[in-house]
Amino acid sequence: MPEGVENETYFQWLSQAAPHVQLQHLMAGYQISAAIHVAAELKLADLLAAGQQTSAALAQQTQTHPQTMYRLLRTLASVGLFTEVEPGAFELTALGALLRTDHPRSMRALTRYGSSWMQWQRFGALRRVVETGGPVDRELFGMSGHEYRNQHPEERAIFDEAMVSIVRQVGDAVVRAYDFSRFQTLVDVGGGYGAMLSAILHRTPQLRAVLFDRPEVMPGARTHLESAGVLARCQVVGGDFFHSVPQGGDAYLLSRVIHDWNDERATVLLSQCRRAIQPGGTLLLVEEVLLPGDAPCFGKLSDLNMLVGPGGQERTEREYRTLYTAAGFELVEVMPTASRMSILVGVPRAAHEA
Repeated sequence: MPEGVENETYFQWLSQAAPHVQLQHLMAGYQISAAIHVAAELKLADLLAAGQQTSAALAQQTQTHPQTMYRLLRTLASVGLFTEVEPGAFELTALGALLRTDHPRSMRALTRYGSSWMQWQRFGALRRVVETGGPVDRELFGMSGHEYRNQHPEERAIFDEAMVSIVRQVGDAVVRAYDFSRFQTLVDVGGGYGAMLSAILHRTPQLRAVLFDRPEVMPGARTHLESAGVLARCQVVGGDFFHSVPQGGDAYLLSRVIHDWNDERATVLLSQCRRAIQPGGTLLLVEEVLLPGDAPCFGKLSDLNMLVGPGGQERTEREYRTLYTAAGFELVEVMPTASRMSILVGVPRAAHEA
């Protein structure tokens, strides 16, 4: 590049490229995903945390092929994760730093899940999903994705760590956007290991809570809540939320749960919350609300992920309003946060109408 000409970022360059070039790069998106996945697996961002290293040194530390390591790093530098500061020597960028395991908003776990073997199989069958209108886990794995992960601990660990990672991306935004201090007892339905609930409890010291999820999740949830210092204020309960949820909360939270399910199953789940909630209680969903029309929105990619995976879906505000009504709630507010998630606030219909 001529002296004095500032190097464009990949995204700036691509936005100005000819349509056929843009399409070619979109089609190669899976190659970038695979390269980022390898970088995450090899913990290259951790190795570069202290400063620049040569590709040969990184290859030695990761027991990989030196020339191939250089080619991987060169490619990832071209899309902004690293920068080649001198021939063969690389440094982290702010983008690449998100792959560090110790980054407060680390996306390494999410990267490992997003390009895991299970996800590659699912998206390889996308045409079949479009033809049939439903997920293909049983065709691919002989069982549901949930059952498969339970039988393959490594896949389960990658998934669970990724879910915690997602909460790290949005948890602070949620607790800053909504005042949970108005409640006495918050029931976190499908709360996993309790990462979101821990963030809420830390910000709301007088609040007590119930974490409700599948029985096999409970040991990990207790460990996480104890390490977060909030287990004393939180009851941990295992069960099936399609059959019942714990009674008596004045607020029920479902964070990135409803998008896992189609309308029929989501209505069943929300109806269980309606039966359990106290009169005058509040239902809170943390979900990405799809933008209308052609507007760019990561949720539209996430919607395909829900389609090939559990068979769920992302939704527009209108679709959430319909879902609330079917389950006996009234959607009274859609509250944006500093993340891509919104908080959908609902109340029992009878209480609202009164």
